[in-house]
Amino acid sequence: MTHQPVTLEMKTISYFLAGVSIGIIVFQSAFVAPIVFKQLKDGASGPFLRALFPRFFAALAVLGIGLAIDAWLSTFMIGWVAGLAAFAAGAMAYLIIPATNKARDQGHAGKFKRLHTVSVLLMLIIAGANLVVVFN
Repeated sequence: MTHQPVTLEMKTISYFLAGVSIGIIVFQSAFVAPIVFKQLKDGASGPFLRALFPRFFAALAVLGIGLAIDAWLSTFMIGWVAGLAAFAAGAMAYLIIPATNKARDQGHAGKFKRLHTVSVLLMLIIAGANLVVVFN
């Protein structure tokens, strides 16, 4: 069996999925979060963010697995690995949300800060994995 080089056409869907993921992350970080914290007062930001973040990380995980599947089918192995990394990071970020919320609710500031830092690092892994795809 011969190995065919991966062409630009074969990577198109992978590029699209990676771009959408990066766009979601940039939009949420640069626009949604600052506006929420500035405009929603008296604790109103909490319920909004608790509704937003599960969807945010679930969407990034779904896009990651979609990227992995598309890259696998088109033999774009860097995209496959990046997609799996994005999926795993998105799923982990999604799964730690209840513990993060519980730490906040119970006033465990240190634990909340650690879990929040982990979720930010996981989001950076997702962004980095998708950037690897876009620039390959």
